[in-house]
Amino acid sequence: MRFRSEVRPFLLASAGFGLLVAGGWAASRGAAAGAVLAGFVGAGVLAAYMLYFFRDPERTPPADTGAVLAAADGRIARIKYLEPGAFQAAVARSGLTAADLALFGDATVVRISIFLSLMDVHVNRAPISGTGRFLGYFPGRHLFTFAEKSSDLNQHNAILIVNDKLPCLLTQIVGPVCRRVVYWLDHDRPHPVTAGESIGMMKFGSRLDMYFPADRIALTCAPGDATRAGETVIARQVNQGSSHP
Repeated sequence: MRFRSEVRPFLLASAGFGLLVAGGWAASRGAAAGAVLAGFVGAGVLAAYMLYFFRDPERTPPADTGAVLAAADGRIARIKYLEPGAFQAAVARSGLTAADLALFGDATVVRISIFLSLMDVHVNRAPISGTGRFLGYFPGRHLFTFAEKSSDLNQHNAILIVNDKLPCLLTQIVGPVCRRVVYWLDHDRPHPVTAGESIGMMKFGSRLDMYFPADRIALTCAPGDATRAGETVIARQVNQGSSHP
């Protein structure tokens, strides 16, 4: 099992928590041996959870090049269809240019939302192969991410991945517990990505949304379905021509 290097400061914080527990135990009960044991247990339990949370298991994407993969572990929270005007309003804070919006055409756009619990793997993976571009980090609210309006109002990272058939807007959404989302690839220039490749992480519970032109994919998922990032096929690409205008 691999663990993300970002876990290191949290392991140090776990050790500090153990010292606080030990100090509190000693001050209230005056038993040195008990204080040491309480501090060790407190630090150990918290450190074990941090390692569990920052785990980065190996994933094997399917060989089907037309597959659209889940970008996050969790459960499909909702699938929503947006008419062009509603789509543009929903992604107004995601840094899409007029040329980017043109990639989605004038058809309906489908938004697939995945909710992550505190027990899920939080490493995110590219849902399709193509060229990924970081659009930016956008401030906003910290609503609970199981609320539908969190897609439109909460803080988030926005990433656009495009290949010659399909564009995908991906948003990593911050909730009241998740206070940090990261995109690991180059922020300053487009970068090639492969379906199933690790691209970022959301820390401590959150929501991930994926937007696709509805007429260019055939869904294979439904609300409530469990997902594994980089492995679960949520849709298949439908040949509708180039995504470039």
